[in-house]
Amino acid sequence: MAWGLKPVAMVALMLCASLSGCIFEDDGAGSNGEVLAVFSMTPSSNVRVGDTVSFDGGGSTPQDGSLTYRWNFDTVGSTDIDATGRSATWTFNEAGPYEITLEVSDGSTVAEQTRSLTVVEASAQPPVATIEQYADTEDCEDDSIDESSNIVVWICARDKGTTDRGVTETVAITLDAAGSSAGDTSQYITEYVWDLNLNEDRDNDGDAENDADLTGETVEWSNVPPGEYEVALTVTNNVGMVDTDTIRVFVNYAGYWTDFEIGGNSTSGAAEIDFDALINYDKDVGNTIRKVVVELEYPQQDDDWIGGGSSSQNRNKLDIFAYNEEDEEASNTTDTAVDSRDQGDCDDDQDCVHLTISSYMFTDTDSTYGDGEWTLSIKNERWNDIAVDQFVIRLFYK
Repeated sequence: MAWGLKPVAMVALMLCASLSGCIFEDDGAGSNGEVLAVFSMTPSSNVRVGDTVSFDGGGSTPQDGSLTYRWNFDTVGSTDIDATGRSATWTFNEAGPYEITLEVSDGSTVAEQTRSLTVVEASAQPPVATIEQYADTEDCEDDSIDESSNIVVWICARDKGTTDRGVTETVAITLDAAGSSAGDTSQYITEYVWDLNLNEDRDNDGDAENDADLTGETVEWSNVPPGEYEVALTVTNNVGMVDTDTIRVFVNYAGYWTDFEIGGNSTSGAAEIDFDALINYDKDVGNTIRKVVVELEYPQQDDDWIGGGSSSQNRNKLDIFAYNEEDEEASNTTDTAVDSRDQGDCDDDQDCVHLTISSYMFTDTDSTYGDGEWTLSIKNERWNDIAVDQFVIRLFYK
């Protein structure tokens, strides 16, 4: 990039010729690291005429002291060097769009970054972004939900068949910005931008909360799997000022499999039916499950039960096993005594057993099992086939 020099800057460069250590002195010493120009600005929006903005090029690389920094605060029609040094400030005295450029050099390689900034009139007022909060009134068991801060929904996958033994359902989330305001009565909102992933800066503008994944006052976020999410709404008004609101979205899940049969034990071992569930526990992106609850209901004796034999074989016994992504066994219900298999809404002629896996089990440490694709299995050690009245997988993210 060619740079025009203001008179003051020209004098400074002439002085540099006789002074060692000048910021633009090129001693030919390059850097082994990649040269990248990266800068931030504060504030980065809602800048009015007369406001002073701070700029910081500390994100540039390499960070070994070898870089020189040159700033241009209006590259539209101008190639002047407005400031030098890793950080700088600038006051904008006219409204309009600006292109801010930082050029860095290690003496042999030059890199630059350009970012846009809009400066508005001093009288302009910012809008107010508001995401409408809502929640399902009840969960999948008809228990009421009391929620006033987040969006909370349940996926209730009833009557699933054994040909689909996984947590495969998704849900559409309505995101509504109707409660937002423009700033004052003479202004209006011109743009509604929804960012569905606040941990990724997909447009590379330095702001991870303003990617335009969806646009519009009211939008539908489709195919959302169970999990915990945070989304952002950024609104812009007709004078170029912006505001952002965020909200957490929790998608819980309950899958129901009913009236199927598991085969009996054989010479090859216990009969087993596997079900798959993707479990999220990632604190870095704010997607952390609270617990998994697995429920199993089956008759104490089948209709075609053949009497006789030892007393231990005169009653059905099924168990739940949980395996992590590496197929390590994390937990099971084998220690639940026969006379204690009455959890939940269990009839007199049924056995009901539950397996609860707490959130810490999904952390990635030596004593836990990590998240990912888990397998939740029903296992039959008995020789006879056993009917399953109901098998339920519940994922609680809120």
